[in-house]
Amino acid sequence: MHRVRVWGRGVDTGLFHPARRSERLRRELAPGGEVLVGYIGRLAPEKRVDLLGQVATLPGTRLVIVGNGPAERALRQALPGAAFLGPRHGTDLAGIYASLDIFVHSGARETFGQTLQEAAASGLPVVAPAAGGPLDIVSEGTTGFLVPPGEPGPLAEAVSRLVRDPAMRAAMGRSARQKVAGRTWAVLGDELIGHYAEVLDSSGPAERRRDDDLRGTW
Repeated sequence: MHRVRVWGRGVDTGLFHPARRSERLRRELAPGGEVLVGYIGRLAPEKRVDLLGQVATLPGTRLVIVGNGPAERALRQALPGAAFLGPRHGTDLAGIYASLDIFVHSGARETFGQTLQEAAASGLPVVAPAAGGPLDIVSEGTTGFLVPPGEPGPLAEAVSRLVRDPAMRAAMGRSARQKVAGRTWAVLGDELIGHYAEVLDSSGPAERRRDDDLRGTW
């Protein structure tokens, strides 16, 4: 295969924005002033939300889970102290993102991880497994932490570091927002058009004749 390019995924940086932070929502979820640690996504076995058990018991924290799926009943039993908010969308979802303090992702099978981009656009530090899509989205030590996949201990320790250090959370959240600022859908759309234009510009007469011949062989 020749002239192959990678086209990434964009994120709505207007919808997902730190300005949507809601103090009312924070008081409802963390009446004691707890640090809000959130997971947003499908509640399915491959997402390994069960690995957040140690995170849910960290002192001074409240685990918030948004989404639904086949593993929800088991997770409600395994994480009794977590706040399960069900599926949310649009500005409601964006408000929840911005009202969190830390975003955590536990599954190691993500080929991309759009929720990580949405969290970054919302100004949150991200803790995720060092595998698959998160490797491209999370800058270790700058926008969050990458931890060994499938291990609850390192996941909880990374979250704990952020819980104990508000200044680190704020700095990483700002860096996360800056990192995805150039990944809007408008920018990614222009990038795709550029890829097509590159292919068209590089196709000479002989190459176009060859393409026509190939089409005639189907």
